[in-house]
Amino acid sequence: MRARPAPSAVRAHRRIAEIGRAAWNACAANPAYAGNPFMLYDFLDVAEESACAVERTGWGPQHLSVEDEAGRVAAVMPLYLKSHSQGEYVFDHAWADAYQRAGGRYYPKLLCAAPFTPATGPRLLVRPGVDADAARSALLGGAVALCGRYGASSLHVNFPLEDEWRWMGGQGLALRQGQQYHWLNRGYATFDDFLAELSSGRRKTIRRERRDAQAGLEIVALTGSDLTEAHWDAFFRFYVDTGARKWGRPYLNRAFFSLLGERMADRVLLVMARRGGRWIAGALNLIGDDCLYGRNWGAVEHVAFLHFELCYYQAIEWAIGRGLARVEAGAQGEHKIARGYLPHAVRSAHFIADPALRRPVEEYLSRERAAVASEMEWLAEEYSPFREQS
Repeated sequence: MRARPAPSAVRAHRRIAEIGRAAWNACAANPAYAGNPFMLYDFLDVAEESACAVERTGWGPQHLSVEDEAGRVAAVMPLYLKSHSQGEYVFDHAWADAYQRAGGRYYPKLLCAAPFTPATGPRLLVRPGVDADAARSALLGGAVALCGRYGASSLHVNFPLEDEWRWMGGQGLALRQGQQYHWLNRGYATFDDFLAELSSGRRKTIRRERRDAQAGLEIVALTGSDLTEAHWDAFFRFYVDTGARKWGRPYLNRAFFSLLGERMADRVLLVMARRGGRWIAGALNLIGDDCLYGRNWGAVEHVAFLHFELCYYQAIEWAIGRGLARVEAGAQGEHKIARGYLPHAVRSAHFIADPALRRPVEEYLSRERAAVASEMEWLAEEYSPFREQS
């Protein structure tokens, strides 16, 4: 079937519900990039319905849609008008400070991303059968036009797919590259198969860490109908306690987790630890078609290596059992390398309206990309836990 070009008319929506689940997911389920849970209607709607990603919290939805000639939604873009840079995991605070010291106004800005989620996935969502370049052009043009309407300093597209990133570079956006640490499934049948590919020292260390972490504890992996409000009550305690100690006020509220369990239970993996019938720690993951995404962790009792066990080793074991291709363990953390999570590139693209800010940012990003690529190569060579022949 010949693809039909998407028209250039673009609409902005103050709630994703204005677009609707069927229309949104028809674009998010494109076989070219389907399977990312954070771009599904329900995840984005839960963030809004729980009042986590709304105007009051500095995440004002401005989702874009493009219609085809028949009036059907042909493409969508998750977009937020931001009054700060919190919860993004691509850090532009230095740009904001420099611009504001020079007399500019950095906020508001526009952000295309999954709220509070440093996970790579599609950002310019095009329904199958629609001309992808035309639809992307309409969405990007609409987002840039919104910058003018709201007096926004910039548009930021965080954690897009590589092909989207390169396409946006071709449209003149400034390109940024960072790194995360991902575990790749090389066809392992068991966790021991994975360990067999590591150096003997790393195998011994991981076995000791798992033994120490599990001593006296019951560890349970919960998904689907096994999840209850009691589990969410316990996990929220862990999340708030750990979040408050690490970065202050947590981004997510209690309602978010109830709605997530209600609407996306089959996409949730909650790994919980308890001692004597009392839950003491947990790790939240979301399940994609080929990837397990580690998201949040918390604990109310310190147990040596329990963070590694719940967040990294249990995730690997679960992914192997389900034949998933990889585990993405979230932002930052060079300590993940020793646990089998190697450096992988993550990306963002940036439109900056004022040339006085755009030029220095582009020069900085050119140097930063080279430095990040060099660091990734060095980390993989110097610190990989895998045996040389692996």
